[in-house]
This record gives sequence, C-alpha cells and structure tokens, in this order.
Amino acid sequence: MQVSMKYFLKSTCYVFAVFLILSLAATSSLAHTVELATGKTVALEEMVDDLQQARVIFVGEDHQEVGHHRAQLQIIKALEKAGKKVAIGLEMFRTDSQQALDDWVAGNMITRDFLIIYNQNWNMWGIYADIYFYARDRKIPMVGLNISRDITRLVARKGFAALSEKQLKKLPYVQCRVDKAYMDFIRRALGGHKGQHIQFKNFCEAQLLWDKVMAKNLSDYLLKNPDKTVVVLAGGTHSWKYGIPAQLAEISDAAYRVLLPEMPDKLVRETISEKDADYLMIGVDKAPLH
Repeated sequence: MQVSMKYFLKSTCYVFAVFLILSLAATSSLAHTVELATGKTVALEEMVDDLQQARVIFVGEDHQEVGHHRAQLQIIKALEKAGKKVAIGLEMFRTDSQQALDDWVAGNMITRDFLIIYNQNWNMWGIYADIYFYARDRKIPMVGLNISRDITRLVARKGFAALSEKQLKKLPYVQCRVDKAYMDFIRRALGGHKGQHIQFKNFCEAQLLWDKVMAKNLSDYLLKNPDKTVVVLAGGTHSWKYGIPAQLAEISDAAYRVLLPEMPDKLVRETISEKDADYLMIGVDKAPLH
C-alpha cells in the first residue's frame, strides 16, 4: 500500500510539472515579428497599424503547422478589432465550391455537411477548424481562390501545353520564364513536395498557374467588394511576393502586405529580405504571436 501511495504521489508531481511547463510555454513570448525593411522587431499592434493601409494581407503558412494557423487567426481578429471589414481568401477552397463557403458563413450548413465539401477541397480540418468557426460566428466572408486540383496536377506532370483546348480557353497563359530568385525558391519548394522527380519546368508552370488564377479570383472579389480587406491564407510558396502578390500587381493596383512564418530550409531570417515579404513571423510554430 505504501509503495502504491508513493507511486501515486510521484506520478501526480510529474503530471503537475508537465502541466506547469506547458502552461508557461503557452503564455511565453517566444513568437515575434520582424519588419524586414528595417530589421526591427515590431509588436502586433504596430504591425496592424501598417496592415490597415493595405487591401490585401497575405499570411503564409506551412499547412501542417498549428501555430501558423493560430497566428493567422490572431491577425484576422486584430484587423477586425481595428475596425476593418475583413474577408478571408483561401487557397484551400476552389471557386466551384464557393456556395458551400457562403452557406457555412451564413449558418445555413451544419458542420457534418460542410465537412463533406471541405474534404473534397482540402484536409487537416482539425488544425483549420478554429478559423472556419470564427468566420461563421462573426459572419466573415470566406472566398475560394483555387483552381481544380486535376488541372494543376496535369500541368505539374506534363506541362501547361498538355491541357485541352477547352481548358486553355478558361486559363491565363503561363510559361516558366522567371528570375533567379523565383527559380531558387521554387526549387526549394519542389524539394518539400511529394513527387520530387517532377520536371522543374512543369512544376514551375503549375506553380505559376496556381498563382495567376488565385490572383485573378482575388482581383475579381476586390472589384466587387470595395469595402473589404482580404486576408489571404495560402502556403508560403504562394504567399511570398514573387507568388500571388506579383501576379495580383499585374492586374490590380490594390495595395498589399506579405507576412511569412519562418520555416527551416525554406524561409529563414538569414536568407529572406523585404523583396520576399514585408514581415517575418518567428516562433509562431511554438507560441501565439505577440
């Protein structure tokens, strides 16, 4: 009996210690944001003052990092608190599923039914759910920006020229003529994807097609909704300035800002500059943004 009690006390102390460590980690200011033009660390409030000057805020992510999505939601909330009428642009949804997003935000679709459409577009609901529930609770429009996955997969395998004449009529023309910075970045991105044996040219064309289509869909929404500030949630290889923002700048004069999270082997403080993004979020995979 004494042995059992001793074991119980030891186990209880261990559990309490773990709980204390996790609680401290969750409240510590591990995450911070660097303004890349100046190299200064800036507070969330200071950054939001600047973000309010833009119509579009790109907040990049590594799709599987919970902390990146937590930071995205915190920025959405901060912009709302500042009085901006926010909409959320999504790489995670195709334009042909827009009705489901509208029904979700309006409260006309239960979670079970929405998840059927969500899983046809994306995955990892568990780490995105807070953003979707917040948008529904606050009636924040959610905008699908993406193109059919079948099209981008075909381009990645066989190139843009492999598309049918019918498909080509609906799409912007792409050709992998890019500068060295973009090429180096795409090569790093390719290394992080499944299918590493895909020809670089085809992958580059698929990436450009993604970016061009999402930029066009974003531009269309901005024109129809001049009162909205759009927070775009997309992977880092789409969100950086050479991605969707560059394609948006070709067809729209909408001001934008780019926020990227630091990601080992892809986006790190030592190699990123203001040419890539406006802000670098450091530590958001470990703690809330401060």
